[in-house]
Amino acid sequence: MATSFKTFLNNDITSTRTLLHEAIPITGSLVSGTYGVWPDGGNIKNYAHGMFQSCYDYPYLSSSANHIFDLTLGYSTGSNSLSSSTNTQNAKKVNLYNQMAQVLQGHNQAGTILRFDRDGNITDGGDKLDNVFFINFARLLQKDEIKKGSFTLKLGTALWDSPFQNILTIQDTNAENDYRVNSPAGEYGILFASLGYNPERTLAPSCGLIFYQAGIAVISGSVFMSGSNKEGEGRAKGLLTGSSMMRGSQPTGPAGVKNDFAAMASGSAISGTCNAIRHRIYDLSFNNTTELNSTIHFCRINHNDFNYSSNPTYLSASKMVVKNNTMDAPVSYLTTVGLYSSDNELLAVAKLSEPLKKDPTNEMTVRVRLDY
Repeated sequence: MATSFKTFLNNDITSTRTLLHEAIPITGSLVSGTYGVWPDGGNIKNYAHGMFQSCYDYPYLSSSANHIFDLTLGYSTGSNSLSSSTNTQNAKKVNLYNQMAQVLQGHNQAGTILRFDRDGNITDGGDKLDNVFFINFARLLQKDEIKKGSFTLKLGTALWDSPFQNILTIQDTNAENDYRVNSPAGEYGILFASLGYNPERTLAPSCGLIFYQAGIAVISGSVFMSGSNKEGEGRAKGLLTGSSMMRGSQPTGPAGVKNDFAAMASGSAISGTCNAIRHRIYDLSFNNTTELNSTIHFCRINHNDFNYSSNPTYLSASKMVVKNNTMDAPVSYLTTVGLYSSDNELLAVAKLSEPLKKDPTNEMTVRVRLDY
């Protein structure tokens, strides 16, 4: 315990903020096939409520398994919606859409839940995303947030038996410079898609939203709609990516065939549609972000400071053991820095990697950083 103290001045303490990023790659084989034959997998967990399914990096019954993301879908009761009382799990799909929209988009002045908007101009009308699927990433992966401009999702949109002959790449292009802040859940970017055989041409309009702090991707079901790839038709009808043949829970046979995502979303259970989406994930990647806040204390040691040790072994028979005669200058070795409160209560301790020699002929500054 120290017996002498030195007070920090205002210019001895500063604060910094550092963003650390980690690349997170998720392969299609992991989410559909590594631990079982599609649609079953030991790392895919379905629940009795049937409202979403969870994907793990290892069989979920294992203590080594880590939660990766949850996958689900929903649609709005707004214009051009699929909502119908005859649809499979219709109430749950509508509730899921409303729940996610309420959290991520909020309400208008009348208290109505705002629908997802393609370009983020929520109150200006425009084209809405009424038929979507959600990828909700685990906090373990995304940390504090997803790094803007780093999200990439590659989907196979060709025929069912060979879905990856045509790859649709979905990215938050230029999001680090162009993102929205009008969400109660934080910042979000617009997702754009480009076809694998022509990656330079981005189809219009946008195909979804990515909420960075919430760690949720909202992707329009139109990326799986059957139709033409011609640019003119794509602009008129949405992101039409060829004959998708989504198929339901059956891998073969006409009973399992759905012509596009809309038909599957209305006629299949949520778990079956999630299985079909997983079957078409070729690759998914992003960079997570860890925000590291630090307080840096500059411990300035003048020439006449701390030249004597408080260690009892520093003295022997009332003499300094480091001095050979009375004319020698006092000397000490700094090994530890203690940070104290105003009433001299020890709050933090920093250990030096090696002792530093201190005597009246030198001065030094020890930089102590506290991360939180």
